[in-house]
Amino acid sequence: MNPTLALIALQPVDLLWALGLMAIAVGLSIWQQLDLTWSLLLATGRTILQLMIMGYLLWFIFDWKHPGAILALVAGMLTVASIESRNRIGKNIPYLIAWLWGSIFISTVLTLSYTTVFILQPDNWFDPQYLIPLAGIVMGNAMNGAAIAGERLVKSLKANRNEIETHLCLGASPQQAIAQYRREAIRAGLIPTINAMMVVGLVKLPGIITGQLLSGVNPQEAASYQILIMFMLAFATLITTLLIAQGIYRQFFNSSAQLTLP
Repeated sequence: MNPTLALIALQPVDLLWALGLMAIAVGLSIWQQLDLTWSLLLATGRTILQLMIMGYLLWFIFDWKHPGAILALVAGMLTVASIESRNRIGKNIPYLIAWLWGSIFISTVLTLSYTTVFILQPDNWFDPQYLIPLAGIVMGNAMNGAAIAGERLVKSLKANRNEIETHLCLGASPQQAIAQYRREAIRAGLIPTINAMMVVGLVKLPGIITGQLLSGVNPQEAASYQILIMFMLAFATLITTLLIAQGIYRQFFNSSAQLTLP
């Protein structure tokens, strides 16, 4: 690496100066009476606590490189992502947490397997340098897509009950009766990812390419990795939204093909 491109190490005093940014934000919130003071303070505290813990944990796992520890961390991240998605969609839908966990798991495994086998081809498939950050960004995007699609589909099924039941009475199957709402929900879940792909590199530089540039990676190499990641996110989010839409649909119809609202 070119020494002139070496990453500038942040010292504790630098983080204190960074904390000043949030102090100013809190002051502006109080001044403008935005009622965001507590949210900003909570977000600041959680950011510091969570990232410091994760930093030490990743330092330990990267040093140990044990596949069991790596997979345990990824499973924990997957569980948190599923819970967060469930909280946004609704807590009263049966088996939703299981469907979310399975949907994000399947999409992540498929995406990472394809990327590992055909593209990156690391010496060890469980290399934490690749597996953990790629799994994290894929699951994070899949979580958001699942939450958006699931929330949209649940609201549509509840708001259009009479129309759906009319289609059922006219002989439509449950899949036919909700086909429009299912498509709209999946599209809604994918829109943020597609929009990001449309403007990546023009309006903003995503976190991955920014981090690589800060660490001194060749800009062309950083751009190549960002292209790969954007394609991974699109694929994983589509798979996740398809699966979660199927899972939610199953919870809204009984064995007699009647619409039931959990």
